[in-house]
Amino acid sequence: MNRIRDSTRYLFGALFIAAGLNHFASPDFYVGIMPPYLPWHVPLVYLSGFAEVALGALLFVRHWSTIAAWGLILLLIAVFPANLHMAVNAELYPRFSPTLLWLRLPLQGILIMWAYVYTSPQNNSVR
Repeated sequence: MNRIRDSTRYLFGALFIAAGLNHFASPDFYVGIMPPYLPWHVPLVYLSGFAEVALGALLFVRHWSTIAAWGLILLLIAVFPANLHMAVNAELYPRFSPTLLWLRLPLQGILIMWAYVYTSPQNNSVR
């Protein structure tokens, strides 16, 4: 069971590292989808990218994976309003299917539940 848990934790971490690096490779894309009510679009894109990379990498270290998982949960909650903004204002984002924008919302719930699996310290301690 620990082997499966570790494998999925590494996969989850790698997904966030890849997503975070994409913030640096394609910052204009992320700036373009940010809601207008948020200030400092460019710094927030880089900050969220850095957070995704750092927290994703910390998931690889058992000792830090509980903190990383809680951090990812907070990050996913923090970006949820922006995703909701996109879904509600789909006409502002014609590159994306409105259905896809709405499907992203429950996907964030799934990602939060996935991260929650790694919040249990007794399961993340080094054995």
